[in-house]
Amino acid sequence: MHEMSYISRMVNLAIDVANENKAKVVKSIEVSIGKSSGVMPYYMHKYYPDASKGTILEGAELICIEIPVTALCEECGSEYEPVKEHDYLCPRCGGRRARIIAGRDVALSNVVIED
Repeated sequence: MHEMSYISRMVNLAIDVANENKAKVVKSIEVSIGKSSGVMPYYMHKYYPDASKGTILEGAELICIEIPVTALCEECGSEYEPVKEHDYLCPRCGGRRARIIAGRDVALSNVVIED
């Protein structure tokens, strides 16, 4: 149930953004969720109403954007989305050495407010 801690963190960050911008109303918040983060958008949506209750975010829409995993091949420098069908190898050179450069994080990416 680590989604509850993530949504609580996102709510707190969004409240800070709203306060810094002297917002009267928050219309929506957008959270980017990496596919390999282990965080499931379903549970983020499930816990959001409780996490935002009694705050400026209560009633604001939660938008979860899933970010695909992107790898950087350390052999040829290509960026690619690793897939099981190709044994997660680089599709350009077949290289096995790569590092994940996107798709692991959970981040607040946007807060839509009214002043």
